[in-house]
Amino acid sequence: MDKCCTCGKCSAAIKNTLSIIGSKWTFLILWNLYDGTKRFSQLQRSLQGISPKTLSLRLHELENNGVITKTVYPEVPPRVEYSMTDKGNNLRAIFVELIKWSNNCVK
Repeated sequence: MDKCCTCGKCSAAIKNTLSIIGSKWTFLILWNLYDGTKRFSQLQRSLQGISPKTLSLRLHELENNGVITKTVYPEVPPRVEYSMTDKGNNLRAIFVELIKWSNNCVK
């Protein structure tokens, strides 16, 4: 397969994308959110081995990049939910293709 360009724009685009979704745990966090809105504790339970600090950091990064949205409800105790934005949902097809590639090529 040929590269789409040689001017460096593709490399920059890939670099920018990986800076958003390439961190450890980020793919799995997003994959979990494709099932629907989740609370912090639900995400932590489904991601065996992630520390609360790392989960909080990754969620904050994704929110800052507009990939997920955080909704805080004014309740006692406070309820916080995370869900995908349109920008985040646009990544789903890429994730599906990565999974297909992995199933076919990674042993």
